[in-house]
Amino acid sequence: MKKIFFTLSLLMGVVVLSSNYLVQFPIKYFGLDEILTYGALSYPIAFLITDLANRSYGKVSARKIVYFGFLIGISFTLLFSTNFADLISVRIAIGSGTAFIVAQLLDVQIFDQLRKKKWFIAPLTSSLIGSTVDTFLFFSISFYATGIPWFTLSIGDLSVKILVSLLMLIPFRLLLGSLKPV
Repeated sequence: MKKIFFTLSLLMGVVVLSSNYLVQFPIKYFGLDEILTYGALSYPIAFLITDLANRSYGKVSARKIVYFGFLIGISFTLLFSTNFADLISVRIAIGSGTAFIVAQLLDVQIFDQLRKKKWFIAPLTSSLIGSTVDTFLFFSISFYATGIPWFTLSIGDLSVKILVSLLMLIPFRLLLGSLKPV
């Protein structure tokens, strides 16, 4: 259990660090640079990690993984991808931390409330609500009043997160057989 807990926590931290770094880069293909960043592609994996932990070990353990992932992710972000001379970079770190902790803890709670429904209801509902909260908290804290088109970026980001959340149901379902639900 400790090895899996540590692995999931570390993976959570890597996802947060990657997403915080990648959100700084718009996707410059097909005219998407005004509505989408690369961070939208990696962040939904955090919800998969949280939901798998919740299904296997319960909400208390899932919360611990969120807290450890938060500490690891925010520490890595501050050390490796925050330019303290750049206000937007600092705001990204603050926005990321705030949005992450609120959205992930909300995800844990919603998942726990829905865990006895059909296998896909809890991960899909909790991820969609968590992604929505995360997206608007992150983009408003990080980019409000900066001249960056944060609202259109948040809509594009959320659209991709919804698509990736749907795709994350595949590994979630595949891994259900190897996990013992609480």
